[in-house]
This record gives sequence, structure tokens and C-alpha cells, in this order.
Amino acid sequence: MFDLDQFVNECRAAMNEDVSMQALREVVARAVSEPNEIMNALGEPARGHMQKLHHAVDLTVLNVVWLPNMTLFPHNHNMAAVIGIYSGREDNIFWRRVHENKIEAAGAKALSDKDAVTLGRDIIHSVTNPISRFTGALHVYAGDFFNEPRSEWNPETLAERPCDPQRIAQLFETQDASAFAKA
Repeated sequence: MFDLDQFVNECRAAMNEDVSMQALREVVARAVSEPNEIMNALGEPARGHMQKLHHAVDLTVLNVVWLPNMTLFPHNHNMAAVIGIYSGREDNIFWRRVHENKIEAAGAKALSDKDAVTLGRDIIHSVTNPISRFTGALHVYAGDFFNEPRSEWNPETLAERPCDPQRIAQLFETQDASAFAKA
């Protein structure tokens, strides 16, 4: 059974034992290896949202549910993270800086059910759910995701601008409402 308090405690212990984030990746991988347990605890993905499961200065845990065919523009976290997929698929494009405030694509990685990946502190990525069903993912950040100054890049011009995590959360809600209005 997925127990949120136990999961948070295991994440904290893993971060304290291993600065490389490998131990944290193993905690997340173990959790997403039993997707039905996560869905029993959090619910089956049925609407797009970023659900705060734990929020502290040193650790943020989110349940992120991507709408079918949803894409989020390039952004960074300014902290290490581990992403684990418990349902669906998440395609990441990784970007690198080429000018002071511009980026270019540098690689990609598709994550599917039961996959977990570590993202380093300086990673810039964009995310797409390329399938026709919701994607559920545990996002574990080694810091305060909602109060860390971060950047995002305009999807058309690729120019850098300040990131607003609350606006991103609202984007999930707005796109979700729009998707259901069209259905």
C-alpha cells in the first residue's frame, strides 16, 4: 500500500544519505513499480492538476496529472528532481542554453509506466503527454518547488522569462476545464 507519510520519510532519508539523488530515484522507482497502490491512495488520473502531497523548504512532492496531448513549455527547476510515472507516458525534451537567454533542443527521453528518472539541478526541459489518456506522475523535488526563483522559455521564441509556478498550476486547471468543455 502506498502510504504518503512513509513515502515522504523515505524520500527525506534518501536525500540525507546520497547527494547524487540515486537513493531518491530508487525510492520513487519502488513506489511507481506498484502503480495500482498509488492510484488506490491518490485516485486514478481523471483530470489534469498539480496536487501538492508534501511541501517544505527542503522537499516538495507533487502528484502531477497530465491531460491527453498536453504540452508544457521549456522550464527549469533550479533544484534536483526525480520523476516517476505510475500511469501513462511523459515525453521530455531537454534543452541547453546557447545564448544568455535562449535555448536549443539537446536531447529527449520518453518515460512510461513504472519509469523513474533523475533530473539534475540545472536541467531545462519541456514535457508532453503524447497519448490519448491521462498520465499520472510523482514529482519529487529537492527543495521548495513553489518558492524557488525559476525560469521558463517562450514556446515560440525560446526567450527566457521568469517562471510562475502558480500560473503553471492554473494552466493544468484551465486546460483541464477546456478539454472537458470540448468533449
